[in-house]
Amino acid sequence: MKKNNWLREQIASGRCVRSIWLELASPAVAEAAVWAGWDCVMIDNEHGPAGLETTANMLRAIEAAGGHALVRAPWNDQVYLKRLMEIGAKSIMVPMICDKEAAEAAVAATHYPPKGTRGYAAPVGRASHYGTNTDYLHSSNDELFLIAQIEHKDAIPNIEEIAAVDGIDMLFIGPNDLAGTIGLLEQLGEDAAEELSATAEARITATGKLMGTVGRPRWTFGELKDRGHSLLIGPGDIGLFMSAAQAAARDMDKETGQTAPKPVPSSNHY
Repeated sequence: MKKNNWLREQIASGRCVRSIWLELASPAVAEAAVWAGWDCVMIDNEHGPAGLETTANMLRAIEAAGGHALVRAPWNDQVYLKRLMEIGAKSIMVPMICDKEAAEAAVAATHYPPKGTRGYAAPVGRASHYGTNTDYLHSSNDELFLIAQIEHKDAIPNIEEIAAVDGIDMLFIGPNDLAGTIGLLEQLGEDAAEELSATAEARITATGKLMGTVGRPRWTFGELKDRGHSLLIGPGDIGLFMSAAQAAARDMDKETGQTAPKPVPSSNHY
């Protein structure tokens, strides 16, 4: 592991980084994603089943293949964020940041004193190469890229204050959860849902803070890049698998002239 942050360097060079989203908690899939061309890989600890041990193994697989891992924490939890840091996560996304206080809490949890409240155990963690990186205490702040998710309508009026928190590197718009807070979950095509995301974009852009998002119906990823996003997270592993698996099943049915019955979950468990 290098003593800098790849994601920050790529964005500073002018690149809009694109990432795949991993929910399946599989180190093999994480490694394969890098070999497939995804040099940035998101490990989702919020909605995916991966815990800390699995996440550590996914980090190893991604880095061994030459990629960079971005980990989304389950919540803005001081203990979990500290442990993500210890296993070597360098880019971390924290969900549902709605105000300055929440942003400050995320920064505090991921930084050593005097800037933060992160407990000290540098010599024993993977992040310090198990103590062989004797400069880790001083370099850890530069290694971290911390992303605050904007995904609630209550966060919109506070964007300027969130962006101003020292230690927050990027604000990331979650359009579906954002729309859900005005009763439009899974209805991103609706005018009010798009207006909410567009308002968040405009306010973030005005602060000069880096911005990222996922896809939404009215814009291509190229257009989102042109709207100022420096990080775009695209398809997910389970979606890609299901799409390909369903297509393969249809193709084989067509070629054989028969249709397989749909699986019926069994009520018997042995």
